[in-house]
Amino acid sequence: MVRLILGGAKSGKSAFALRLAEAIEGRRAFIATAQPTDDEMADKIKLHKAERADRWDTFEEPLNIAPLIRELATSYSVILIDCLTLWTSNLLLAGHDFAKEQEALLSSLTGVEASVFVVSNEVGLGIVPENRLARQFRNYAGDLNRAVAEVANDVYFITAGIPIKIKEAVR
Repeated sequence: MVRLILGGAKSGKSAFALRLAEAIEGRRAFIATAQPTDDEMADKIKLHKAERADRWDTFEEPLNIAPLIRELATSYSVILIDCLTLWTSNLLLAGHDFAKEQEALLSSLTGVEASVFVVSNEVGLGIVPENRLARQFRNYAGDLNRAVAEVANDVYFITAGIPIKIKEAVR
């Protein structure tokens, strides 16, 4: 089962994803895509690790998440990926073929036996960015969110800490 949790910055999407995921029994793997590129991000990463404590095994992977998902799905009941927009930024800045990486991710999510929670920012609700790189990022993130939503069983949108279920799998 794949669940996509979307929302804006500081909307509560990560906390919501953790609550849902921790309700499931079994081993839990957390795939962190953030990189400590400055002091603020390093502090944020440290805080998030402390919040998860020993309830999660953390795998820091800024780029190659598709093979990691396939590997972890064989021994973990729950996988949480936080977040796709940081992953998108990492790929873009590293010069990776985004279409190829997106296809690999979608393939890794299809048919996975673990419960997978995918956190991503909704970036398409604001103004059109003025520079090319920002527009490219927004377009990639929007395309990726739409593609993951299509393969996801459930999709939630979080606003002001309030989860709204916008897609539910027929069970």
